[in-house]
Amino acid sequence: MLPLNDLTDIEQSYRFHAGEMSTSPCFHAWASGVADDPEVLGVLRELPIGKQQANLVFAAARWHGLEPGPYEALRELLLGPEWPAVRETILARRTQTNEVARLTALTPALATLGDEQLALVELGASAGLCLYPDRYDYVWEGAGAMSGSGGPTLRTTAAGDVPIPAQAPRITARVGVDLNPLDVTDEDDVAWLLTLIWPGHDERRDRLAAAIEVTRAEPPRLLAGDMVDQLDNALAIAAASGGTPVVHHSAAAAYLDEHDRLRLEERMRTLVAAGRCHWISLEGQRVIPSLAATAPSAPKADHQLCLAVDGQAVGWVQGHGVSLTWI
Repeated sequence: MLPLNDLTDIEQSYRFHAGEMSTSPCFHAWASGVADDPEVLGVLRELPIGKQQANLVFAAARWHGLEPGPYEALRELLLGPEWPAVRETILARRTQTNEVARLTALTPALATLGDEQLALVELGASAGLCLYPDRYDYVWEGAGAMSGSGGPTLRTTAAGDVPIPAQAPRITARVGVDLNPLDVTDEDDVAWLLTLIWPGHDERRDRLAAAIEVTRAEPPRLLAGDMVDQLDNALAIAAASGGTPVVHHSAAAAYLDEHDRLRLEERMRTLVAAGRCHWISLEGQRVIPSLAATAPSAPKADHQLCLAVDGQAVGWVQGHGVSLTWI
């Protein structure tokens, strides 16, 4: 995953996303079609750069009733009379996919912190679905498993010496920060979350539906605002619960511009050095380059996210949690 605000060339952006979307034939065709279509690129170029992202544009098109199918149907929608309504949705909504499969990386990372009680703070939390690592069973194919939660099972292929937890983490607080938090008890918010799942990703859609039910049983505390500006408030809530605060974020810093990415990194390093919290990050290797630089080597594919604990790389993760390589 690349820093999305750095993809200022819209044609290059859609060619990049066509590659990223190779596991969804529909979205791959749509992104490739847009990249080769000067007229559609011209329309999308009028959007703010942060709103030009393929995930958001395609989700908005589907929100307005477009079914998965040939590129021509998307083209007709974007160039037709419904475009103003689609554009309004693009401007009002955000790409907030809560990929709960990333817990297959977060949970072993939490295990490296010992057996103390933990108070979780997630930045870019969306609906907060990734604040429940203790509510799932896990299978790390090739490395081990953990069961006993009574919840759904998350699976990933694993390589390397993954630190398989002996038991689920003990969580005392679940706090999320997002510019636009989504509410799992709000049907409109839930419908948008499901719309963000790519066509053909039926397993991801089923997993998301199950995660929504897990979260509805005990909704998290969600704070609206900038992830750095709200960080002290979130940490205060977490610390008051009696657990050791752990700040984590996954594929969220990519939505920040370079200045804010650096601001986030500096703030987190300062907090860790002061002993105020632990820091678990799961971001593209070019999103926070200093973290990936601590790994002995890096994969060539941009869709591999760097998993780091307290500023030190510990693994590589396929963006949607399909695989984990521990280093």
